[in-house]
Amino acid sequence: MVKCGRPCKGDEQQSRDRLLDAALRLFLEHGYGNLSMETIARDARVSLRTVYSQFGGKAGLFGALIRRCSDQFIDSLCTELPPEEALVSFAGQFLFRITRPDVLRMRAILIGESPRFPELATQFYEQGPRRTLATLAQYFRRHQQAGLIADTDADFLADQFVSAVRGERLQRLQLGLEPTPDQAEIERWVEPAVRLFLAGCLAK
Repeated sequence: MVKCGRPCKGDEQQSRDRLLDAALRLFLEHGYGNLSMETIARDARVSLRTVYSQFGGKAGLFGALIRRCSDQFIDSLCTELPPEEALVSFAGQFLFRITRPDVLRMRAILIGESPRFPELATQFYEQGPRRTLATLAQYFRRHQQAGLIADTDADFLADQFVSAVRGERLQRLQLGLEPTPDQAEIERWVEPAVRLFLAGCLAK
């Protein structure tokens, strides 16, 4: 006999993942403004009501995609490792994710359409950059308390770290002037940037 009622947690997660996968594919294909919620629901084989109840609207759905991407590195910053090892590992995962072609394309959609849809920019920043910066700032505060990092504003350190790691190279990737880096290239990119950053902020 088929049971009625709410799906089990595993089924709910699978449904959510299917919806996010469909939304990502359709955003990449159609952009943001030209894509209807009805099209997303139909492609994901869920009701329109389900989309709205889970994400609140199209901007919330876009934000959920950004959050899913940032989830892949946001919790990887290990406080138990020495700072250089921990930050190199975190920065490597961070850069690998944000340099994937789909992510660069989503960023291009954001830049192109956020003037017409300011809620899109808000969702992107809250679910991506703000979460990343908050995680880093918390990490630096903990290491300041341990006497390992210089007593400089932790939010400023977080901002400077992200800027140092991304560098100008991310813009060249966004413009299609460089090929997508593989894992080995990401490591060569990250290590000197982290060492240079730490040279300026390790406690003396």
